[in-house]
Order: sequence, then structure tokens, then C-alpha cells
Amino acid sequence: MQTNVLEYLEQTAPQVPEKLAFSNGTEGMTFREVYDQARAIGSTLLSLGAEREAVVVFMEKHPRTVTAFFGAVYAGCFYVPIDAEMPRFRVELILQQLKPRFVLCDDKTRPLAEELKGEARLLSYEEAASGPIDPAALAAVRDSALDTDPIYIVFTSGSTGVPKGVAACHRSVIDYIEQLSRVLGFSRETVFGNQTPLYFDACLKELYPTLKFGATTYLIPKSLFMFPVKLVEYLNEHRINTICWVVSALTMISGFKVLEKHVPQYLHTVAFGSEMFPIRQLKLWRAALPSARFVNLYGPTEATGMSCWFEVDRDFSDDEILPVGRPFRNTGVLLLDEQGRPAAPGQVGEICLRGTCLTLGYYGDFARTHEAFVQNPLNDKYPELIYRTGDLGRYNERGELVFLSRKDNQIKHVGHRIELGEVEVVACMDEAVRAACCLYDGEKKRLLLCYEGEAEPAELAKSLRAKLPPYMAPNGIHRLEALPRTPNGKMDRRALLERARNGTL
Repeated sequence: MQTNVLEYLEQTAPQVPEKLAFSNGTEGMTFREVYDQARAIGSTLLSLGAEREAVVVFMEKHPRTVTAFFGAVYAGCFYVPIDAEMPRFRVELILQQLKPRFVLCDDKTRPLAEELKGEARLLSYEEAASGPIDPAALAAVRDSALDTDPIYIVFTSGSTGVPKGVAACHRSVIDYIEQLSRVLGFSRETVFGNQTPLYFDACLKELYPTLKFGATTYLIPKSLFMFPVKLVEYLNEHRINTICWVVSALTMISGFKVLEKHVPQYLHTVAFGSEMFPIRQLKLWRAALPSARFVNLYGPTEATGMSCWFEVDRDFSDDEILPVGRPFRNTGVLLLDEQGRPAAPGQVGEICLRGTCLTLGYYGDFARTHEAFVQNPLNDKYPELIYRTGDLGRYNERGELVFLSRKDNQIKHVGHRIELGEVEVVACMDEAVRAACCLYDGEKKRLLLCYEGEAEPAELAKSLRAKLPPYMAPNGIHRLEALPRTPNGKMDRRALLERARNGTL
């Protein structure tokens, strides 16, 4: 039975030592280099006294960064990825919470790391990776390791403004990679195109299957996601055949009609998640890649990544919402009403998850952990934790789970309960709308719609009035050159609402 994620690397590296494992398109590392340098980093950390603790990896997005992650795990520690593109204040908050003893950095991040490190010892990647390998020390760590030991901490945005550090263990990551790989059909021929920053758990979908199968991952430069034609050219140049992206990264390509002249010709697997995929945009992708598989994924960071999947197997009308389908094997979904009872067929409920997928909780924050990870209300016989996602969903007539919105995106306006996502779906039905985001300004009691595209606000307002009940019609409609995005590529609703309140839309 596998108990450590590094077993993937240890089984694969001897089989394909010279194969390219990770690359940014300019610089790459083979499986032999990843294996040797990760073991050297682990040995260096152990020689300095590291033991079952957080090791911060403060480096730019690069194959060496990924190898540093594995190096921390070889030392029996857990890695915490941060990046220079993160706001300085956020980096400071994370370091204050962790109080790490060791920070791995590179030439680009060293100046800021020097300022913020506190009592931590800075280690350059070159210094740590060029040291001697201590097989005995590494073996001793492995002999005492458990599959419930933490492997990483990734920080999400807390509702109070203080980042929450989600800690995942080997057991949950292995379970996730095994189930995701089975669903998406990864193999040694898989060539991933990574979109997300490495300080999000979303990158798990590429990093660990690469080790498991001896595949290859290209860490696509962030700048390319501002130039859709160049992005498609990059995919073709490196023969990338599998992507797992946020929806907005895909709609940027289709929304600007790039697919009419530039097709990612090697893509055969397109997985996406984190946002609703406008059906009109999905149709453009399916028309451009008629032989490709399109898979909608859903899941929270607190459940180690994605938990549910739906392969697009039929046509949908523009006003439909794509299902998230069913849970991965070994993951359970509960749809609960406000009283903690199973939601009736067709009824909206909160999506709750149970099983091996659950992470360990929030690092150093037992109070918030106990609020979100709770006893299963349907089980009064023995302890069983579930994670309350805060997401609302329902089952459609086919028995497929449909994600509707966040609980905090369900609002009450002029006496009616409204799902903001429903307004966005109707707005995206307009051919001249590339993307839309509906907001509720609770202070001014106004429903606002912001969008990208060529549609005139007045014409869009007329179209929405014809398709929505009066109480769902936005009080204000704003066309923006570009909707703000989080570093992960999702719609940044908080930034939009701030702009609305400041009068800067």
C-alpha cells in the first residue's frame, strides 16, 4: 500500500531518468534531476535539524520550485508555497502565522525574503540542492513516516481578511491523484499545460500525476494568459494535450474568437472548474475540438482539490448550468438543508463532503477548523467528519449534482431570494458578452452586473428584462475592459464590489 507521495517519483525516475519532467518552455528538469536534487534538498534540511515542520518555498514559478516542494517532503516536512507576485502584506501575514525556521528562495525572491524572514534561516535553492545526499537520514525519515503526516499548506482567503492555511496529508493527496487519474485517463504520453500559480492546490492536478506516470508538465508563463493567440501557439509548440484550467482562462481564448483561426491541435483532454462555464463559450470549444473530452470538475481546497466530475456527454442549451456530476470514487457527497437533513429531490441544499479527501483542517486555527469540519448530522453512531463547503447545489432530473452558487452569493433583494449565478448565466447567453459577474451591494441595496464584451449596456439591460423577473433585473450594468481576476484566474468579486462602492466601475 502506498503511504507517501514520493513513491511516485521513486518508481518513475529509474524508468525514464532522462525524460523531461517539468519545464517552463525555456528551462526544464529531467526525472533524474528532480529525484537527485529533491533528495539533496531533503538531506540539507535534515542536516540543519528540520523535523516535521513547515518549510516555506519562496520562489518564482519554475521547475526548481516544484523540486523544492519534493525536497521538503523528503525531509519529513511539509512545504508552504508563496510567491513574489503575492501582495507583500499577505506574505507577511502568512509568515507571521507560520514562524518558519527555514525558507527556500531563489535569486529573484531573496531580497524580499531577507526583509520578511524574521528568525528563519534563508537557504538558496542552489545551496540546498547541491549538497550531499544522505541516504541513511532519508531512509530513517521514511521509516517513521505516516500517511496522515502533512505534505503541504496552501493559504486561502479568509472571510476576516486573515489567510487560512489548509493542511493536507499524504493519504488525501494520494487518494485524489489516484481518482483524478482514473477519471481523466492520464498516461506517460500526457503533456500537461499548467495554468495556476504554484501556491494554489490546483497545481496538484499536474505535479503529482507527472510523477506517477512519467508524464511532462509545462509551467505556462503567466504573461501568456493576456495574449490568447500566443497562448495557443505555446500549446501547439510544446504539443500540450491535457489542460486543467479555471474557466476564465478558456473563455478568454474563445471569447476573443481565437479558435476560429488558431486551434490547440494536440489537446485531447480539457478539464475545467472553479467557475461556471457559459454554455455558449463551451460550444465554441467543442466545435473547435470535436474529438476532445471536456470534463467539469468541482471541489474545495479543504477536500484536497476536486471532488466531483462530469464529462460533457450531450448538448446543453444556453440557459442551462453544466452539472458537476458525481463524486470521485471514495468520496461522499451530502446535500443538506438548513436543518441538516437531506435535501428533497430538486431542492437546493449545501454541498457537504466526507471521506479520505478531507484535509487536516486549518493550520494553527482549531476554532475555524471545528466550524467547517463537523460531525456528520446523519450519523449519530460514531465520529465521522464532513466538510461544509458553503456551496449550494441541487440534483437535476438525471440525478446529476449541479453547483449553483456560494451561500454568500444567495441574497435577498426586494423580498425575493436570488442566486447571483442565475443572472450571470442569462447575461452570458448574449453573443456579445464574453464574461459576466453579478454583485449585490448590501449597503445600497442594489443588484449590479459587470461584464466584458461588445454588448451595449442599454441593449443588454433590455435583453435581461425580457428574460428575468423584475426583481432579478440589475439596477446597474457596467461594461469593463477586463473583469478583475484573482491570481488563480477566478473572478475577483471582492475587488469588483469594492470598486462599486468607491464609484470606480
